[in-house]
Amino acid sequence: MPRRPIRVTGTPEAPLRAALTALRAELGVPETFPAEAQAEAEQSAKAPALTSHDSHDATDLPFFTLDPPARRPPPPFQRVAARPPLDSTDLDQATHLSRHGTGYRVRYAIADVAAFVVPGGHLDAETHRRVNTLYFPDERVPLHPAVLSEGAASLLPDGVRPAVLWTIDLDADGRTGAVDVRRALVRSRARLDYATVQQRIDSGRAEEPLALLKEIGEARERLEVERGGISLNVPEQEITEQDHTYHLAYRAPLPAEGWNAQLSLLTGMAAADLMLAHGTGVLRTLPVAPDGAVARLRRTAVALHVDWPHHLSYAGLIRGLDPHRPNHAAFLQECTTLLRGAGYTVFRDGVLPGITTHSAVAAPYAHCTAPLRRLVDRYASEICLAAVAGQAPPDWVLAALPALPHEMADGARRAGTVERECVDIVEAALLKDRVGEVFDGCVVELSDHQPTVGTVQLDSPAVIGRIEGEHLPLGRRLRVRLTRADPGTAKILFAPA
Repeated sequence: MPRRPIRVTGTPEAPLRAALTALRAELGVPETFPAEAQAEAEQSAKAPALTSHDSHDATDLPFFTLDPPARRPPPPFQRVAARPPLDSTDLDQATHLSRHGTGYRVRYAIADVAAFVVPGGHLDAETHRRVNTLYFPDERVPLHPAVLSEGAASLLPDGVRPAVLWTIDLDADGRTGAVDVRRALVRSRARLDYATVQQRIDSGRAEEPLALLKEIGEARERLEVERGGISLNVPEQEITEQDHTYHLAYRAPLPAEGWNAQLSLLTGMAAADLMLAHGTGVLRTLPVAPDGAVARLRRTAVALHVDWPHHLSYAGLIRGLDPHRPNHAAFLQECTTLLRGAGYTVFRDGVLPGITTHSAVAAPYAHCTAPLRRLVDRYASEICLAAVAGQAPPDWVLAALPALPHEMADGARRAGTVERECVDIVEAALLKDRVGEVFDGCVVELSDHQPTVGTVQLDSPAVIGRIEGEHLPLGRRLRVRLTRADPGTAKILFAPA
C-alpha cells in the first residue's frame, strides 16, 4: 500500500541532513548490524541453503525486474510512493509473462530470504527487531545486511538466484485459475525501469513477455473495478531547490507502474486464498474506514478544491482523479490516511478469523512479495509452499506466528513516525523563508482534547501543519499565517490570519 517517504541529498553538515541524523538518534535507529548477525549474513551469502531449489530449475526462463530508473544526480528533496529508492538494488521480484491457451501464465519469482536466514540465529533475531526497511530521506536502514539485500538474495541480473516461484494461470479475462508455488533457481536477464518499459510498449517495440504486462495489467485493473477494489496511484512529489528557495512539483505515475502493481496484488491475493484453504496463515486485513476518517478526507477535498459530490463513492472519486493536476495529486497522497487501520491477522488449525479481507483490495490479501524489506513476507512464503505441498508449515514458522501481528504493528508505528517526522522536516525547509506570510487553507481536523489546536491543509503549497487559535472552523476555508518553520525542530505552525 502506498506511503510517502522522502528523498534528500546534500552534505552531512547541511541543516536538513543534520536534522535527519538527530532524528535517527532520537528514534534509536541502528546504524549497523550486530557483528554476529553480519557474520551470519556474510556466511550465508557464500553458502545459501539450496537443496530444495535444485529440483526445479527455471533458469531457462528470461525473467526481468521492473523498478524506477536510477537518476544521477537525484533532486535535492523527493517524496515518492511506496517503493525502493530510485537507485535501489534490493530487488524482491522478477517476472516472466506468457500466453497460456486462451489466457495467460504469470510467473512471479520472489527472493527466497529463508535460504539465507537461519531460524533462531543472530540474523533472524535482528530481523525480528527491525521488522522492515526504514526509508529516511538521506539513507535507507535495511531489514537485512547489504551483502544479502543488495547482493546474494536480490534478484539482480548477474547470475542464478534462489527464489520462491509463483506460477499463476489466468483466463482470457484475467481471472485466476491454477496456482502453483515452489522453490526454484531463477536467473533474471534484464533490470528494466518504468519509463523504458512504457516507451517500448507504447511504441509497439516490446517483445511478448513485456508487451503482455499491459494486456494482463489492464485485465486485472478491470477486475479490480468489478470487485470494488481501489489502487492508489500516489504521485511522486518533488521538492526542488532554486536560488535557495524550494518548490513543489508532482510526477504522475506511468501506466506501467499500475500494471506491475497488479502482478503483486495478484500474487498476494493468491497467497491469501491458499492460506485460507489450508487453514493456517497471516493475512493483511483492513476494515472499512471509519466515518470520521472519511469525513476528514472530505474536508481535505474542500481544502484542495477537489469536487467530491456526496452521491459519489470514494472508489468512484479515486478513479476519476487526474494525478497530472497538482490538487488531485496532493489529494491522492492524503488518501493514504484511510489505510492506517491495516494490520495482520494470524490464524491456524482451520479456525478462520472474523475478518479475512482487505477493504481496499476488496478481497483476502497477504503480504508475500517483498521479503527483503518486510519480515512477514518470509513467513507467508513458507506457509504457501507448505499449503501447495500438502504439508504443515515448518515448526519455526508456526512458533513465530502468534507474535508476528504485534511485531509488524510495532514496525508500522516506527515507520509511520519516521514518515511523519521526515515530512515535517522537509515541509519546514520548504516554508522556512516564508514565516509571516498568509496562505489559503482549510481546517481538516481538531484535537479531541484541545479545541484550540487543529490541523490545516494549505491550498498552495499543498502542505499540512498544526494550527493554534480560538474558534477554529472545522471544514471551512480560512486564511492562515505561518508563525514558525524550523527544519531543525521539524515543525511548522500556523495561526488564523
